[in-house]
Amino acid sequence: MEQFIVSARKYRPGTFETVVGQTHITHTLRNALKTGQLAHAFLFCGPRGVGKTTCARILAKAVNCLNLTPEGDPCNECASCTAFNDGRSMNIFELDAASNNGVDDIRGLIDRLRFIPQGGSRSVYIIDEVHMLSTAAFNAFLKTLEEPPAHALFILATTEKHKILPTILSRCQKFDFKRIKTEEIIGQMVRIAERENIAYERDALYLIAQKADGGMRDALSIFDQMVNFGNKNVTYAVVLENLSILDHDYFFRATDYMLAKDHAGLLLLLNEVYEKGFDGLSFLQGLIEHLRNLLVAQQAQTLDLLETTETARQKYLMQVKSFSPTLLLNAFHLSLEAESGFRSAMAPRLQLELFLIKLAHLTTAVEVAEKKN
Repeated sequence: MEQFIVSARKYRPGTFETVVGQTHITHTLRNALKTGQLAHAFLFCGPRGVGKTTCARILAKAVNCLNLTPEGDPCNECASCTAFNDGRSMNIFELDAASNNGVDDIRGLIDRLRFIPQGGSRSVYIIDEVHMLSTAAFNAFLKTLEEPPAHALFILATTEKHKILPTILSRCQKFDFKRIKTEEIIGQMVRIAERENIAYERDALYLIAQKADGGMRDALSIFDQMVNFGNKNVTYAVVLENLSILDHDYFFRATDYMLAKDHAGLLLLLNEVYEKGFDGLSFLQGLIEHLRNLLVAQQAQTLDLLETTETARQKYLMQVKSFSPTLLLNAFHLSLEAESGFRSAMAPRLQLELFLIKLAHLTTAVEVAEKKN
């Protein structure tokens, strides 16, 4: 059986050009490579799965590349690049600070600095999860980080910059990685699906990207799981079932019942949600997000804040026409209060049912208040 490689590894970027969603960082690094104005120490920080270690490895490969492209990318063809891609480069050392966080580990790294690079110009030291180093290890590293040998380049990566000593931060050039946009994650999954001959529905990819919360690695892990479950056919129904996500149709129905003042319909809908295996808090949080999206859809200038599929976008634009701004704002505030009370309620389902009854009669309450005014 051919060995399977997960998409996050198989399609891991090998050049700055192919890094997704971090243009502000890749542009700066490429310019630094082209002009030869590289700092001796970098700190890459940001959420998990957004490309920190990937960019560190590309930079490590690029500084020793024998035929750097005019754009500042490694060629991936020279002896140095080939050695790196094959995992046999002697000029690049990676340390996982999560499991090697003591003074002795840092002293071992410092001892390696005595050796000059073989077949390249720089020795690159990548320390992942650097915030896990002990205070003593940080202090042992300080002097070396401030005045390293000319051939040494340090790249530190972390998800928690606030845990790093200020004295370490001041010695590094800092790059803040951001969460990757939903559309950019979808674009990468589309490219992979087309190369692997995987059928997909764009709405399904949107759900995966939304669940990943800006992390490409998480998105591709979920994508692989859905590909296996759907036998190379990633559908909206498959993703809903496997990720335990409530279909947005439930919330469109809920707000329709609210507008119709139909509390019986809302209670039956909640019962359907429970019978599907979802808890009340998931339903309530989904309804709050739905009302937020309706608020966003009210104004043309805020439509860009509506991150959803095109099908759902059109539904929001249609449904919001039935709401007055006052009604929608009151529904939103009532839902937030219900969520706060739900967490501490002795009978959560009863609390939620009472909220839905209030929601069904909110239209009447608003109309009466407006007449009095």
